[in-house]
Amino acid sequence: MLQEESDLSLIIAQIVQKLKGSNLYAQLERQAWASLQRPEIKLESLKEDIKEFFKISGWEKKLQNAVYSELSVYPLPNHPAAPPEHLKEPLVYMRKAQGSWEKRILKSLNSMCTELSIPLARKRPVVEQKELLNKWNEMGTDEPDLSLFRPVYAPKDFLEVLINLRNPNYENGDSLSFRTHLGLIQVPLKVKDIPELKECFIELGLNTGQLGIDDSTQVPPELFENEHVRIGQKVLAEQDSAAAQQYVRQGSPTALRAELWALILNISSQPEDVLYYEQLKTNVIQHDLLVDSLIYKDVKLTASNDDYYFVFEDYLYQVLLCFSRDTSVLSHFAYNSASPPKSYIRGKLGLEDYAVFYPPNGVIPFHGFSMYVAPLCFLYHEPYKLYQIFREMYVRFFFRLHSISSHPSGIVSLCLLFETLLQTYLPQLFYHLREIGAQPLRISFKWMVRAFSGYLATDQLLLLWDRILGYNSLEILADCPKPFAP
Repeated sequence: MLQEESDLSLIIAQIVQKLKGSNLYAQLERQAWASLQRPEIKLESLKEDIKEFFKISGWEKKLQNAVYSELSVYPLPNHPAAPPEHLKEPLVYMRKAQGSWEKRILKSLNSMCTELSIPLARKRPVVEQKELLNKWNEMGTDEPDLSLFRPVYAPKDFLEVLINLRNPNYENGDSLSFRTHLGLIQVPLKVKDIPELKECFIELGLNTGQLGIDDSTQVPPELFENEHVRIGQKVLAEQDSAAAQQYVRQGSPTALRAELWALILNISSQPEDVLYYEQLKTNVIQHDLLVDSLIYKDVKLTASNDDYYFVFEDYLYQVLLCFSRDTSVLSHFAYNSASPPKSYIRGKLGLEDYAVFYPPNGVIPFHGFSMYVAPLCFLYHEPYKLYQIFREMYVRFFFRLHSISSHPSGIVSLCLLFETLLQTYLPQLFYHLREIGAQPLRISFKWMVRAFSGYLATDQLLLLWDRILGYNSLEILADCPKPFAP
């Protein structure tokens, strides 16, 4: 009990500390000072009167949403004596595997840099800056020669690393029993079984209405759809992040989805957010990075060839190029098993005083990375808003799909969950695929690592992502039945 109280106090203190550096804190402070001029604020009951003012004026709700948003992202507290790296990843062999994988990625990036004689970063000449600024909204019409560039890695390369992952403390006997896991992932992690998943995803039960099923043309709208839309409008009117998260577990109406997701992610477009996006855009205009070419290449190879997403090519360049310059993304490495890559000033290799993170956001794009952004283009048409939503989705969810960790929503656990469920509940299908040399995970891995973007029709994909946001978990990706539906 004392430990729980201590953990709670620690979480509260850290959230308060983080909020003190936010724009919301400054706004609350200004509102509190301004409220002193109001006649209903009395000196003898100052604290209670200001609290009541915040409640009536809606600022209390904004503060609640901010705290709820931090709690949704904040990792579970560790033992006080645990070293800092345990916050990133508690298992040593996972940390080592992630470290080795990062070295491979950096080696691939540096090899490309050397082979092509291209610097990691350079300042653009003034003429080039003006040219890029003029075509900012039509970058898709540009056809740079990218034939010599290659993706740093593809999902299949990452899968091979996960397949070879082993816990050195775990003895795997030679004798097979009926409990033996015959899948490709051979690490002893605890994953949920069907009863636990049913309990976790209780709102997805057969006796609960679901958008995507109960709003089909065969079902009269008055049975479910009309009431669900009415409740959604009420949730938006209340501006309650927790209520919105609960609501989208049954799916979000198309007309309300953009606002609901922004409310869940606690994103309200303020003038300073637009200004921040413009600053990132200026950084793109002024400096050319090697990863820019990787982004161009990825968009050309994936989204530009997709029937749903090719029309959003310009948006994808704008968002991803700005994302690569955003140093605020670095904060998510506090709870990410990965570490941001470093680059050194020429001739100063190994000297930390001359080290910088590269790219500035610490994230090296891989083949298919642009598909995390593409579906969001259907919901948000202002680039700065689209950017904010994507950034928050990435630091909450998507980073877990390409880093090695033991987290329940991490890609290792998702792979193990997928194989365990398939082997346990569809054994004939599992063994048949295995016998013909088509391991199920080799088929499904690319679906999961992209969160099914590019593999499901967009309307179905957005319904799936509704549930990811609703449950604040990626586990549903491993249980998505669509790919094996006849």
